[in-house]
Amino acid sequence: MAETVEEFDDAALARVQRRTVGVLSAGQVLGGLAFGATISLGAILARELSGQDSLSGLATASITLGTAIFAVPLARTAQRFGRRIALTIGMLLALVGVAVVIGAVAVWSFPLLLAGFILVGTGQSANLQSRFAATDLATDRTRGRDLSIVVWATTVGAVLGPNLVGPGEALGEWIGMPPLTGPYLFTVMAQLLGVALYFFALRPDPLLLAVRVAAAALRRGKNVIAAADRPRAAIYAIIAIAGAHGVMVAVMAMTPVHLMHIMGGTNDAATVTVIGFTISLHIAGMYALSPVFGILADKLGRVPTVLLGQAILVAALLTAALGQGSTTAVTVALVLLGLGWSASTVAGSTLLTEASAEELRTRRQGRSDLIMSLVAATGAVLAGVVLGWVGFAGLALIALGIVAVVVACSPMARMPRALASSKA
Repeated sequence: MAETVEEFDDAALARVQRRTVGVLSAGQVLGGLAFGATISLGAILARELSGQDSLSGLATASITLGTAIFAVPLARTAQRFGRRIALTIGMLLALVGVAVVIGAVAVWSFPLLLAGFILVGTGQSANLQSRFAATDLATDRTRGRDLSIVVWATTVGAVLGPNLVGPGEALGEWIGMPPLTGPYLFTVMAQLLGVALYFFALRPDPLLLAVRVAAAALRRGKNVIAAADRPRAAIYAIIAIAGAHGVMVAVMAMTPVHLMHIMGGTNDAATVTVIGFTISLHIAGMYALSPVFGILADKLGRVPTVLLGQAILVAALLTAALGQGSTTAVTVALVLLGLGWSASTVAGSTLLTEASAEELRTRRQGRSDLIMSLVAATGAVLAGVVLGWVGFAGLALIALGIVAVVVACSPMARMPRALASSKA
């Protein structure tokens, strides 16, 4: 980067931030497209190749395990080389994972399928890191909003992705691809475009520029983001993010299998279409209203918005438990599940960023992604066992325990109201 830090006054930084948010948003559209198609078919492919419903959750578990495995390495890569390189590497590895998934179905290998999904998880790890990249150059007044805009951008691709299952199947069959792998053609195209976008367009790198600007500000006696490190608030942010993600993944991972049973136990075109539509609505719930929750986090405070998310999760889980026999009720529950996840994740991620000192911020962000992914992977694995033991309603009711933990821990992040709107 040829420019010196002194050339980036507030107006120049604002322009760079707007460009950064735009590039990250476009990348999230492409990443959401790839993720939406993958998650819709993952549980079904795992069920088909393993022959057991109880193992269907291993598809989502493998994706989240891959997200966990690469969360810290990608964060370290970002810290050393910048967001641009880290995000590009994440998308490239996910592209390799998609190829492995297609090959696994071709040779009918369940272990190879899971290995492919682990690599696919690196794309999700890159998507998660994108939301933190949106905060690198953000101000106190807009940090929640900027983060939420990038999260919102995932809506376009993530909602479209599951609905490409039908056309993808037809295209895949036409060119001779293995059954249920045709939709991954769209995933491959989206990943390739995402790699090109991040590598060529994410300039100047927001994290590297933010570090330089922060260092210059400190030399002038000013801290750009955090007035002081607040480890207790950061720990609570990690708990809130991981809890919401664990609940969401555990229930969502079993929904395709549960809907298949409701609709007669077959994976015909009509059933696959309904499942894809349900998952697309769920993903819309995850992302579509994220700017609303970002604004609420900026105006009302981070912790109150996290607690609002937990209340929505309670409504989702009760709806799932009481309406488990109805596809409509399950769909409503999945939408609410996405909304609760959105509020908790947007507010929690914003809190984590500003509760961390400059030298600890990227490291904590990577650890947060690691922990949330490990919790989700564990939840996805156990969800299959719980589904076979107590059914879909029992799974939803057990998940309420995680919500209770997040709510009970909220006092550790409380701050005086005078500070809440700008820092907590």
